[in-house]
Amino acid sequence: MPVQNDENSRPIEIAGRTLTPTPVFDTYWRFTAARQAIYLARLQGLGEPWSDDPILRDYRFTNVYRAADRVSQYLIQRVIYDSDVSDDPENVVFRVLLFKLFNRIPTWRTLEHELGGIEWRTFNFSRYCHVLDAAAADGPIYSAAYLMPPPKLGERSKHHNHLRLLEQIMRDGFPRLVASSKTLTGIYERLIKYPSVGRFLGFQYTVDLNYTPLMAACENQFVVAGPGACDGVRKCFGSEASGIEPEVIRYMVEHQDLHFERLGLEFDGLFGRSLHLIDCQNLFCEVDKYARVAHPEAAGISGRKRIKQKFRPSREQLAAVFPPRWGLVSTPAASAPAGQMPLWA
Repeated sequence: MPVQNDENSRPIEIAGRTLTPTPVFDTYWRFTAARQAIYLARLQGLGEPWSDDPILRDYRFTNVYRAADRVSQYLIQRVIYDSDVSDDPENVVFRVLLFKLFNRIPTWRTLEHELGGIEWRTFNFSRYCHVLDAAAADGPIYSAAYLMPPPKLGERSKHHNHLRLLEQIMRDGFPRLVASSKTLTGIYERLIKYPSVGRFLGFQYTVDLNYTPLMAACENQFVVAGPGACDGVRKCFGSEASGIEPEVIRYMVEHQDLHFERLGLEFDGLFGRSLHLIDCQNLFCEVDKYARVAHPEAAGISGRKRIKQKFRPSREQLAAVFPPRWGLVSTPAASAPAGQMPLWA
């Protein structure tokens, strides 16, 4: 897939700087088109192999669109758009933040199984601690992605302190702010004031809250680049892009059609939805990983040389359900409700 193209050496002006793209820049676009093709093939129920690219076949990469990824899909379907709680701002915000603190589906399922309905009005610190203590004794309760350092709130364990943080956020009137906010910025600026919620996590949580029916802000308002994305930007543009990563990500959003066309790539987006800032941010992280094998000579920031996770197809049903206000209608199931596709094994 990563083929040298003379076009990618032409300088690009971003944020007042002249950047010279490396070969990884074209790989970014090829990776995006190829990874999205895999996702669509799996949704349509097509069998393996879904790609002739050995790197994409052998290693695990997230989906091109953040909202289409497995954990985000679970969040949207099971945590947010639950018919019993989706119209209550306190419950919606409580459920989203509780889920994201651990970001692990089995942990959420354990809480549901042991506690029944997950609602703010029935939250009991001691009961939640007891369930999580037992779960932690049997194995991990946190995902390896988006780990938040434990805030120092006087409790004896990491997850106890995280629950205290959640309690603090809820009692601070945060759900009312979410329900009344017209922009991502106000939510983000409040979140990063809480202990241990840094800029990157604050941005990620803001995007998650924007999937809910409480908000309808445009995802292209701003972006915060995570460490992996900064690595990917470095591999695509060199050290000259250091410090302007958000501007580089915005360039990718604004010029995506130009570069897909330039490289002769078919990319129709997510049922008509173009790449947004959160997606291009995530793609830089994934291309950083891909380049470790495809472009081992490309220097990032972290110095990582291997892709750790191998790809193993999930046995769970693959779904495509998105916030209804996006109005996404899929071609394979034109009769399905807007934003929703049936499940395929």
